[in-house]
Amino acid sequence: MSNNHFDVLIIGAGLSGIDAAVHLTRKCPNRTYAILERRERIGGTWDLFKYPGIRSDSDMFTLGYSFKPWTQSKVLADGASIREYVEDTARENGVTRHIRFGRKVINANWSSDDKCWTVETTNEQTGEKEHFSANFLFSCTGYYNYDQGYRPDFPGEETFKGEIIHPQHWPEDLQYEGKKVVVIGSGATAVTLVPAMASKGAKVTMLQRSPTYVATVPEVDPISEGLRRFLPDMAVYRLGRARNIGIQRMVFKLAKQRPKLVRRALLAAARRQLGDDFDMSHFRPSYNPWDERLCAVPNGDLFKSLRKGESEVVTDHIERFTESGILLKSGKELEADIIITATGLNIQMLGGIQGTVDGKPVHPNETMVYKGSMLKDVPNMAMIFGYTNSSWTLKADLVCEYVCRVLNHMDKTGAQTVIPRDKEDCQDEGNFLGMQSGYIQRANNELPRQGTRAPWQVVQNYFYDLPRLRYGSVEDDVLEFSDYQPVKKKGLVASLLGA
Repeated sequence: MSNNHFDVLIIGAGLSGIDAAVHLTRKCPNRTYAILERRERIGGTWDLFKYPGIRSDSDMFTLGYSFKPWTQSKVLADGASIREYVEDTARENGVTRHIRFGRKVINANWSSDDKCWTVETTNEQTGEKEHFSANFLFSCTGYYNYDQGYRPDFPGEETFKGEIIHPQHWPEDLQYEGKKVVVIGSGATAVTLVPAMASKGAKVTMLQRSPTYVATVPEVDPISEGLRRFLPDMAVYRLGRARNIGIQRMVFKLAKQRPKLVRRALLAAARRQLGDDFDMSHFRPSYNPWDERLCAVPNGDLFKSLRKGESEVVTDHIERFTESGILLKSGKELEADIIITATGLNIQMLGGIQGTVDGKPVHPNETMVYKGSMLKDVPNMAMIFGYTNSSWTLKADLVCEYVCRVLNHMDKTGAQTVIPRDKEDCQDEGNFLGMQSGYIQRANNELPRQGTRAPWQVVQNYFYDLPRLRYGSVEDDVLEFSDYQPVKKKGLVASLLGA
């Protein structure tokens, strides 16, 4: 056990986990840490998904890390490039040697007597179990189940003679050129798959129950490309990042205050790209913009594919699968050789890890989120969950900074434990995400809650979080620091020398 004890254990070596590790390396250099990663490579989401066209749906100026500029030209980057960016970040900051690959975390148990977490892992290939301990646990596992995506059971699917594939488990040797493909879904994955597969010669139909707002974004940022001729990469990156943060916030705020105006603008932009003779009912959602996430397409690739006739969109409900395709409620049948169920994700908090505090199970849906980063009554633990209305990493960066500030405060004061306590009996206001999206509503009973007021209220606003997480006082009436130990003070000579 002595070789497996660390000051901090990070769970997950994806975008968030590497972010956390770099912050610890830079801001808490005296803290030891390790990263437990189930997979055999860095990358998380960007290592798991392999489907055609896989890319970010957030711009890389804000999806990238605050400390490492994104220097490639594409604003919405492909999955392989993002994984390479994350891996480069880990290597450049000496993080890779801290990663223990092939460890699936089974449970994590906090002991108040020992003032530490004990984490049990298993190697899924060998079955070997291993234990780690740490004073602080940092969950960077993302928000969905890596083992199984969401896929409803469709009547008659056993009769279909072709292939049924979920994008989360894409077969790398799939041959789809020249074949009839039906993509079930209208979210980010579907709008990515359709033009990508159509461009390779597949005959693709996007089958949706209801429309989604789809917005075109430039594939390349011409302003930043021009500035790179005169300014260093980091200066260009920071300018682009600040601009895009402002634009994201402005669009979201406008959508909430003037939903009809934003709706008209989005639909008008889609019509210009699709043509006057296109049936716009396929892109006219029943809800307001940003009640659910908008889908972004680079240079309008989905619209171009539809306009050229390389692909089509059908809005209808499924009656049943048939031997040769899908029979719709309207009576129309879509022929297919391959059916892709781009029907979404299964949300899973904390990577599905079973946690206990002094033997008592921790159920996420029975806790509240403190400052979007810690859980009520759970000692020495933090988690990363990015923004739902902006780039994930904007929130991840702030949470990492905040956690480092908390750890440094504990070092300074000699505190061994920190626990968020709800001393005012804050009222439950529902799950901490507050969106209408189907995958969130399905997981409502599994998600942590948020309260009716700060600091238990999760505000999806970077400008709100920035001063509180980066600059606000660590000590407040909610965080309970305890189990103090004497802090060794520097001698006069050492202080003068800056030791």
